[in-house]
Amino acid sequence: MYAYIGRRLLLMIPTLLGVLLINFVVVQFAPGGPVEQVAAQVQGTADFSTARFSGVAADEVASESRGARGLDPEFIAELEAQFGFDRPAHERFLLMVGNYVRFDFGESFYRDQTVGELIVEKLPVSISLGLWTLLFTYLISIPLGIRKAVRDGSAFDVWSSAVVIVGYAIPGFLFAILLIVVFAGGSYLDWFPLRGLVSEDWHELSWPMRILDYFWHLVLPVLAMVIGGFAGLTMLTKNSFLEEINKHYVMTARAKGVTERRVLYGHVFRNAMLIVIAGFPAAFVGVLFTGALLIEVIFSLDGLGLLGFQSVVNRDYPVVFGTLFIFTLIGLVLNLLGDIMYVLVDPRIDFEARQG
Repeated sequence: MYAYIGRRLLLMIPTLLGVLLINFVVVQFAPGGPVEQVAAQVQGTADFSTARFSGVAADEVASESRGARGLDPEFIAELEAQFGFDRPAHERFLLMVGNYVRFDFGESFYRDQTVGELIVEKLPVSISLGLWTLLFTYLISIPLGIRKAVRDGSAFDVWSSAVVIVGYAIPGFLFAILLIVVFAGGSYLDWFPLRGLVSEDWHELSWPMRILDYFWHLVLPVLAMVIGGFAGLTMLTKNSFLEEINKHYVMTARAKGVTERRVLYGHVFRNAMLIVIAGFPAAFVGVLFTGALLIEVIFSLDGLGLLGFQSVVNRDYPVVFGTLFIFTLIGLVLNLLGDIMYVLVDPRIDFEARQG
């Protein structure tokens, strides 16, 4: 297993390089880069990124617009040097990769901070939302899915399916708005805060009060994200257990007089949980960075999802590539952890033998 882990760690290097290279090439053809945006602001025009330059390379757009607007070439050269665009694309990519090896992500174009500082500053919000959402989602969905599989077709299965359908039908952000209206001073109750991860006077509180304040702020956003994510995992668990329950080895175990609890958790559980574990890395990355974006906006939580979105809109390329690198690295590490969990759940799985 250790040799397999070593190989997977080594494979992360070309994977990270490939992801960065593809996105770097795509960015080269995206119109409205930081040089053009600053030039547009100097000229007093609208945001350059909104101009209609579909299918036109950024360099072509820049050269045409500069000539039309009559900007001083020396000023343009200074802007390009300031943003690092005075070098060829391949040199900029190699320089970026060399810096990333040292985990030096550079400085933001528009914020007076390094990318590393921004990521460290925003990471606690995203980690809080992601970890607590996944924890409660799995604690609810797996027992509920198992119970629905065991009591398939019963009254419990029918009414719980209605709850699952509601979870499917209502997006997390819409449920978040409903929670705000009802519980955060919108129209009815004023039980929970509307913004931030902690209160403004958090540093003045005692440690027990700090913990309570932290969870007080997390109740509504985490609840909104759990409602939006538990339905799919519940049905996945139910269908996985139903498939295993109807197999011959389960019937054989029952015929031998094995108790139902022993059959379910001693035989079925290991096999049925494999497909659930397989989806854990993707679920974590999705909740941590994608699913939390609208929740962060609604509850004014300044996390990595919002940071990445704003950096793309503003063409803040150091932040774009820095967050992309971190997202990809976390995803690769979680995939490796998923394989390790496979072995822990079912020791019969041997990745070393498969490599041979």
